[in-house]
Amino acid sequence: MSDVQHPYSFAYESHGIVYISGATTIDYETHEPVPGRREALDAALNEVERRLATVGLDLDNVAKVTYFLVDISLRTEANQQFEERFQDPRPARSVVGVSAIPYDGQAVVDVIAHRP
Repeated sequence: MSDVQHPYSFAYESHGIVYISGATTIDYETHEPVPGRREALDAALNEVERRLATVGLDLDNVAKVTYFLVDISLRTEANQQFEERFQDPRPARSVVGVSAIPYDGQAVVDVIAHRP
């Protein structure tokens, strides 16, 4: 599932493991940054959910989440989102500070999921 603008797959499956390409904190219809810290992170995770759904999976199938944050203080909102949106047993999670995100985003969220 790729296109001219994005020459990579949004979801790629190999041997029951599904890799979801990073979703950023933009409105995917306008490609404009989503205002608000938590709202922006929700936009990214909502896009991750949409990509998971294209291969018949959801957040319950996620084994690993990585948050790439321009402002490391967003870790607080990322932790809140993680606790609210992922059920026990929660997946593994990493937070990485970065200097910039495409489209002037605040964060990118990518996940690795498994097919039951």
